[in-house]
Amino acid sequence: MRGGLVTIGTVAALLAAMGLTVLGLGAADNAVASFDASSWLWSTTRSELARVNGVTARVDTRMEVPGGRRHQMQVVQTDRLLILRDLHTGRVSSLDLATLQITATTPTAPGLGVSVALHEDAAFVVDAVQGIVRQLDPRALTPVGEPVRYPPGITGGTFDGAGKLWVAVPSEGTVSAVTAAELPETPGEAPPAGLSPKRVETYDVAEPAHELVVSTLDEGVAVLDRTSASLVTVVGGQTRRAQLSMTAPGYLPARTSGPQVPVTVPGDRSVHVVRDSREVKRFTVPGTGARLSPAVAWAGRFYCADENTGTVYAFDTEGRLVQTVKGSGRPGPVELEVRENHLFINPPDSSTAQVVDDRNRVREVDKYANDVLGGDPPPVAPPPPPPKKPKVGKPGAPKSVTAAAGDASARVSWQAAASNGAEITRYVVEGAGRTHQVGANQRALEVTGLTNGATYTFSVHAVNAKGEGPPRRSNPVVPTAEVPDPPASVAAEARPDGTVRVSWSEADGQGNTIARYAVTATSAGASAPAGESAKTELVVPAGQLEYGTQYAFTVTAVSDRGAGSKASPVSNTVVPFTTPKAPTELRASTVADQPGTVAVQWSPAVDNGRPVTKYVVEAAGKSVEVTDVQTTVGGLGNGQNVTVKVKAVNEAGPGPEASTTARTVAEPRITVTGSSADATSVTVAFTVDAGGGRATCTAATGGKTASGSCSSLRVTGLAPGTAYTVTLTASNAAGRGTASRAQTTDPVYGIATCKNGPSGDQRTYCDRDVAGRNGNEIFKVPQQDNDRQAGWVPDGRRLRTYCKVKGENVDAWIYNDNKQSTWWIQVAYEGKTYIPWAWLNLEGGDDLDVLPAC
Repeated sequence: MRGGLVTIGTVAALLAAMGLTVLGLGAADNAVASFDASSWLWSTTRSELARVNGVTARVDTRMEVPGGRRHQMQVVQTDRLLILRDLHTGRVSSLDLATLQITATTPTAPGLGVSVALHEDAAFVVDAVQGIVRQLDPRALTPVGEPVRYPPGITGGTFDGAGKLWVAVPSEGTVSAVTAAELPETPGEAPPAGLSPKRVETYDVAEPAHELVVSTLDEGVAVLDRTSASLVTVVGGQTRRAQLSMTAPGYLPARTSGPQVPVTVPGDRSVHVVRDSREVKRFTVPGTGARLSPAVAWAGRFYCADENTGTVYAFDTEGRLVQTVKGSGRPGPVELEVRENHLFINPPDSSTAQVVDDRNRVREVDKYANDVLGGDPPPVAPPPPPPKKPKVGKPGAPKSVTAAAGDASARVSWQAAASNGAEITRYVVEGAGRTHQVGANQRALEVTGLTNGATYTFSVHAVNAKGEGPPRRSNPVVPTAEVPDPPASVAAEARPDGTVRVSWSEADGQGNTIARYAVTATSAGASAPAGESAKTELVVPAGQLEYGTQYAFTVTAVSDRGAGSKASPVSNTVVPFTTPKAPTELRASTVADQPGTVAVQWSPAVDNGRPVTKYVVEAAGKSVEVTDVQTTVGGLGNGQNVTVKVKAVNEAGPGPEASTTARTVAEPRITVTGSSADATSVTVAFTVDAGGGRATCTAATGGKTASGSCSSLRVTGLAPGTAYTVTLTASNAAGRGTASRAQTTDPVYGIATCKNGPSGDQRTYCDRDVAGRNGNEIFKVPQQDNDRQAGWVPDGRRLRTYCKVKGENVDAWIYNDNKQSTWWIQVAYEGKTYIPWAWLNLEGGDDLDVLPAC
């Protein structure tokens, strides 16, 4: 049955581990087979995964994930396994697609900064903030050996087609490959000694502190150096660099199929195509704004999504627009993934997706097909008006440019410059006769090769598409060997007011006084100054760090002589948070089946770094707390206007409220317009005045009930030839209205049947009643008792029936088509008497089920 619940023995495991509800198409074994051209697509508004068959462009299995509505999810999958990471909660779950069993769950820090990667039976969790790449057994999500460790702030962490995991280290300007260790035979067991994932290749691809973006290839990796506007490919151990003509930061898809690598520059809506170490094509994407997802190469075309409208544009290899896939018309993310010889286009916030085959044919997918899970999402709001184009100019000067001397070195750091309408592509640091380029999100630089005792001053300026901004100079510094030690340990604490407290142990000044400490915040692929303090703690102001993003911190001690230490060990990872924002798209409406009640529905509030734990809903002095994004509030009275207020609560407390109004409705009224009957059912036609609301309707009589349509209802399972009074009930938010209708069901008749045989006594067996047994005898009891015989009827006699009862077995033999039964029928003959069903053929197909039991 389409959309039916898959009844397999894994439901208990699913509920226990993740609370999944599974729906599918056909038998369970067919529903869960995952070895065809399919992909699991996430839907945020319904909190469910849909398995889309690429060949048929249809959903054949769907799974609800309670509590995940409007959560960002990372989904990685193979033919056998699916790993799901909830960015709001950090929970990672592994699902065996052959059995639909959750094999394991494990926690990670919530927010952006941790990702999961999966290739065949190799799984990794990549902590980009801490620089830790840890292999997991995907069957149990337990660690395999020791992790591979990098400096904090790495980027990448996806597999190429050959099964190598590639990671870029912006602070070093390198990219390296990691291979997985073999898994133990039993899930969860420790691997043999010495078996751990290994870093097998490392390549220099940029200057240190350049901003890097990674896309894995069929074999190897492409690394976009945003700072120098170049693309480096590493294939077969060889590195090749292509210089790009882009003037704003570019982006890559996580995975690129084929020999051509598209680099998307949202700032000017351009795509630059690189092949064989050179830029071979540049084309412009139609539309306005900078919300473009990275273009994906597929089947000789390039597909690029405009996340402001949901539209996907397809270009041929010459950069000509050849196809437009219309979207939802509203802003939201659009995921493009090449998998199983198909391109899957998935807007997680939409009810539809698209599948593109290798002949570039596009078919639409209804992700919510067959069943509705979790209620309807809020109505689609009209798209917002396009934002006013900002005035674009060269960037401003960086803020707070400071320098601290080290041993034959200096550390220069600064706060971001104003971009002035065009995204900053890089910073340029000049001093000591040298020029350094630094990534836009790498706002610190270690300058080495200086002379102790000499004085140095550095200048920093920003660059965007409009050119170079004004420089700002640092304080002068004198490198010295007399540098303090770094703090031995650093701890970070995210606080409910949105601030982050960073504390550290006092540093040893090595004979000098510590004048201040400089704190650097590191996130995935980025590093920037967080502030300075003369104490052993710094409170980073609310809003300076992005809520929901993971950060770790290092601290440098600076002496009164201006000499700075090396960076401290990295702190623990924290996720800044504060109270959630107000819910959006709030709607309130009447409830059809409860008096004085309104239904309230909204889109989840922005959680600001911590999952929303509940919503508080208030209306007319009533208050309820829920964890879902919909509820009802009752006890409000009929026909009342009420104001409804909703606010979200997380670990930090309640956020601001949203409000709207609603009105309850009056009782419904029913008008009967007609009725009819057959032997076992009565149908009543009627109209309902719902009193301004939505009514639900039922019809009841003889202990039977029907519900559904509020214009006509049929009550079944009734006795034939019986007078009934049908009571109609219509219910809405204000109460109930009733009406009644009298109607008699049609009686059921049977034909007494006994046909003479071909020879001997058989030829007269059915002609008359005789002593002993013959056909069509009628008794006062359901057995052939001569003393209780009521009479006999000839062949063809029509008898009215009442009910059926079990009795003596009777075989009509050749006289009624060898009919044999223990059922007897109560008939109208000399009162209410019994004839064997073997001798009575019911009109209308001899269906015994139309008769009730006596």
